[in-house]
Amino acid sequence: MSEVDGLAPFRARLDEIDNAIAELLGERFDICRAVARHKSAHDIPMMQPDRVVEVRERYLARGAAVGLPTAFSAELFEVLIGATCRLEDEIIAALASAASEEAESA
Repeated sequence: MSEVDGLAPFRARLDEIDNAIAELLGERFDICRAVARHKSAHDIPMMQPDRVVEVRERYLARGAAVGLPTAFSAELFEVLIGATCRLEDEIIAALASAASEEAESA
């Protein structure tokens, strides 16, 4: 067996982990979609600055606890929160537009 062949078990486990990460991110985005609908229905502002700070601190602490570089944890948080905030904005805007159109046609 070559040295490259010896990487197969590591690569297989990395593939499993990558699949789990994708599934968890998909679930997180599904929850964010539901949050956006809830915020829209109850006139709650999309941006919740205190919550963003809380989640960021938790990301950094959890990352440190498992040995992730701080910069990586911070960048991951920024990417994730940016994407989910954009998603919530889009959903809230679409729901507001649909409601406005419905009100105009009534």
